Amino acid sequence: MTNLDTIFLKAIKNAQQRGNVFVISGPSGVGKGTLISMLIKKHPEIVLSVSATTRKPRAGEVNGINYLFTPKERFEEMIETDEFLEWANFAGNYYGTCRSIVEQTLFEGRDIALEIDVKGALQVKEKLPGAILIFILPPSIKELESRLFKRKTDSEEEIKRRLSIVESEINKKGSFNYEIVNDNLEKALQSLEGIILAERCKVTNVKPER
Repeated sequence: MTNLDTIFLKAIKNAQQRGNVFVISGPSGVGKGTLISMLIKKHPEIVLSVSATTRKPRAGEVNGINYLFTPKERFEEMIETDEFLEWANFAGNYYGTCRSIVEQTLFEGRDIALEIDVKGALQVKEKLPGAILIFILPPSIKELESRLFKRKTDSEEEIKRRLSIVESEINKKGSFNYEIVNDNLEKALQSLEGIILAERCKVTNVKPER
């Protein structure tokens, strides 16, 4: 166990804290999902937000774990009643972060991590000004392009589309609280842990004694 792990455990054990919302964002292919998976595995006390979507489940996907699979009509009702902290439409399907799930987690005094795109992160910031926005940067645009092609999950056309908006996304990082360059996963994880620990230890996050 490292010194940082020990500090994490002490912070959880000794401090009565309010929950925090950690929004992990950045360009597609920068490693957000991998970093969050590593974080949750190491720190299971952090809740991973599960997005709602109207698309059909893929083979092996489980409702409530991978996504909250929601009928389109119900999703649109939720948009009208402002039940999402952020939502978007990709390729004819809706995706969104349910406000009730995040607020319930915070009420329980637990931290919650959201993995969303840059536009969605800024939507969350508007509705939850206390959310902590963390921008994940690639070492270079060339490296990002290489990662997108290596993972073989998107067509060449889709990769080019994603790369075309990277510069505009990076230009928005000034609206975030922190940035991490993901040139090494272990180092990036340590930086992410450091940010979370710092936010947990803020005096404003400690509940007053009764």
